[in-house]
Amino acid sequence: MTARSRFLTWLIVPVLALCSFNASANSPEGASQALHLIDYIGADYPPTVEDGNVIDETEYREQLEFLSVLKGLIADLPDRPEHAELVQGVNALQAAIERHDDGTSVARAARQLGAKLAAAYEVSQAPVITPDPARGATLYAQQCSVCHGQTGAGDGPASVGMTPSPANLRDAVRLDRLSLYAIFNTLTLGVEGTDMPSFADQLDERQRWDLATYVAGLSADPAAAKADKTYNLADLARQTPNEVLAAEGPQAAATFRAQRAQPPQVKRGPAQLLDYTGATLDKSLAAYREGDHEQAYDLSVAAYLEGFELVESSLDNVDSTVRKNTEKALMAYRQSLQDGLPIAQVEQRLQAAKALLKESAGLLGSDGLSWSLSYISGLLILLREGLEAILVLAAILAFLRNTGQQSAVRSVNAGWALALVAGLATWALAAYVIDVSGAQRELLEGCTALFASVMVLWLGVWMHDRRHAAAWQDYIKSSLVSGGGRFGFAILAFFSVYRELFEVILFYETLWLQAGPAGHNAVLAGGATALVLLVGLAWVILRGSAKLPLALFFGINAALLCALSVVFAGHGVKALQEAGIFGTRPVAFFEFDWLGIHADAYSLGAQVLALAAIAVLFGRSKLAERRRVSAS
Repeated sequence: MTARSRFLTWLIVPVLALCSFNASANSPEGASQALHLIDYIGADYPPTVEDGNVIDETEYREQLEFLSVLKGLIADLPDRPEHAELVQGVNALQAAIERHDDGTSVARAARQLGAKLAAAYEVSQAPVITPDPARGATLYAQQCSVCHGQTGAGDGPASVGMTPSPANLRDAVRLDRLSLYAIFNTLTLGVEGTDMPSFADQLDERQRWDLATYVAGLSADPAAAKADKTYNLADLARQTPNEVLAAEGPQAAATFRAQRAQPPQVKRGPAQLLDYTGATLDKSLAAYREGDHEQAYDLSVAAYLEGFELVESSLDNVDSTVRKNTEKALMAYRQSLQDGLPIAQVEQRLQAAKALLKESAGLLGSDGLSWSLSYISGLLILLREGLEAILVLAAILAFLRNTGQQSAVRSVNAGWALALVAGLATWALAAYVIDVSGAQRELLEGCTALFASVMVLWLGVWMHDRRHAAAWQDYIKSSLVSGGGRFGFAILAFFSVYRELFEVILFYETLWLQAGPAGHNAVLAGGATALVLLVGLAWVILRGSAKLPLALFFGINAALLCALSVVFAGHGVKALQEAGIFGTRPVAFFEFDWLGIHADAYSLGAQVLALAAIAVLFGRSKLAERRRVSAS
């Protein structure tokens, strides 16, 4: 098989999939599939004909076969004013190919037909959020390198004996005939009958654009990106380097290649993130209309986690009521999909959510955050996320120091220090080695919060049991200092810090992009202020606890830790809901985010369960104490 044939196999929609195209042609997906074929024809026809003669008969016949399929797809699309013109266009394209017209003119005609099709059926050919090739590199290493090789040359370890062989993604001639959207569309549809899968179920839309951008960069010269002209994101996604070459010359084409591989002025401000949420929600509704409820639900989760959630912290500092209402509306829309409500009700909930998204975008602005909002966000992110961890750590350390257990103090300090290392390592892995989705992030947060809830409850009850114990010093020497108790405290210190740190890093990373260069100093100043406040809070707790009677100190710490157990339970369940693990059930109840209280039956149910566990364990402790008093 020739190299061109292998390229053809990479992009083309195989014959085995053609029968399924007609079934979906009446949906927006049919227009996307037609665009995919048009891109293939525009890219692969030119090498098959030279000076009016066919030089590759096999590939030329395949062009004609796929033209026939394309005609069927166009004919079956819903009737619109432009439909007749599209039918004429595909007939003209077929006639040109049958006449063996010049490859350049046929490719131009195919691109023009594709542009008309995309406009007529409102097929978006550009990403909402500027793609990030760094994220794409991580995804390529995970998903593609085993077949296409580390450098994209098609020589990965799994390519041995593969038929057809993986494409050489470094072939500049081939890539110059493809738009960025064409590469994205290939990743979305895959190639049935070959080893090239569809990534629509594995990667969300934003990830597929990131990966497409990275693939486009394998044949580009990064140094050419610096030029007087800057292409906008829509042109970078829709145009091909060959089109730029014909219109503007070789230097412009080199600049275009480099800029589409590394889109300039990367901006992920509030407007982009909220636009992404709105656009993804529209796709979710379209999937629901087509009867694909699972895909609709998955898209609704991605819309929240990869868009709105990343601006929640900043929005909360501007108008917490709007933030809460928008979050509730998004969750209500998601729940309507899960409940299978009639399409009219689903649309009504979606419109309500989009109206609040528009209001949120107006509050945050489109060009980035102000200096004051950047400072306040930097302050409250660390203060809010660090407060719970500081309370747990300060309570443990105060207890151990008041009882003279310095060896156990060292174990606790080792626990939270390891959490810092683990949190930074997790962030590094997520940024450079693996791609952590929003759902995975929330799942990690939810699980660690629930585990911390159990651990904090254990410690609170443990302290309560020993507030009147005359032999508590003997117990500490025999149990705590021996290793078992120290290990438990160290584990609790680890999870109390780790569960907050990764989310803090994520929020700061997002805030850094939203604030822009002008707001970076404000973000740093806010974080530094929060750090001082947290250190001061810990010092006050440690200093003040030294003056308390031991029994009172134990009682206060026990009550504080048990209260935190209830808070963690609420936070953990909410995180799992945001990850899409299970749905929401709003109830009439007040909300207090800092205490983990949310007006939801599942979240409140978890907190009621935690309170019941506290009541049972404290009741058991009280009965045991009465028996000891009676026995004495």
